Amino acid sequence: MSLIVTRLAVGPVGALPEGRPTAIYKEAVSGPLAIGPEGLAGDAQADRRVHGGPDKAIHLYPADHYPRLAAAFPDAAATLVAGSLGENLSVAGVTEADACIGDIYAFGSARLQISQPRAPCWKIDSRHGVDGMAQLIAEQGITGWYFRVLENGQAQVGDTLALLQRNPDPISIASLWQGWQEHRPPLELLDRLATTPGLTADWARRLKQRADWLRANPQTPAANATTWHPRRD
Repeated sequence: MSLIVTRLAVGPVGALPEGRPTAIYKEAVSGPLAIGPEGLAGDAQADRRVHGGPDKAIHLYPADHYPRLAAAFPDAAATLVAGSLGENLSVAGVTEADACIGDIYAFGSARLQISQPRAPCWKIDSRHGVDGMAQLIAEQGITGWYFRVLENGQAQVGDTLALLQRNPDPISIASLWQGWQEHRPPLELLDRLATTPGLTADWARRLKQRADWLRANPQTPAANATTWHPRRD
């Protein structure tokens, strides 16, 4: 699989309409940009507790989702353009069903690995002036995903994301998200998800905790996904 990056974006910490800090506003750049362990040169995150860091260094959001979001939120259609969910990379022709945890890609001279889904947060609603967009993104599993940087390098708009390696027993972002959102997912599925090579330690821990809770409470209504995984990163 080879995908052309049509938009490359970075941004400083700014402010949402109500004044709270955010780095969701990203500006398009043509590059070339240096890529290091923390992501793209010139990019920032407002809340480092839940955004950024080596496991969430670069955010990709599929461009093909924007028409769906615009149809669901017509009052925000003018602002729903590639880059407006805070992503660093924009590509067409790929979705969460095509991208798998642990996938390794060449991007310019860098090497990136898919590490986890991006869980939508309230700042998406605030940025676009609507209620319910983050919830719809979560419910429909159109989340996008994060990369970690395996090898530093540089890249620019027009470079390809070329798939180099995939796990023998791959788990797509869509499958991971669907399993996580299930009311009472099979324990075997949770165990498999938690041990997927390349998954972040944080997600693996949460999946294991949920599996342990279900084993200890076989007759108790299962904790739902939002109890176990707040939509914050």
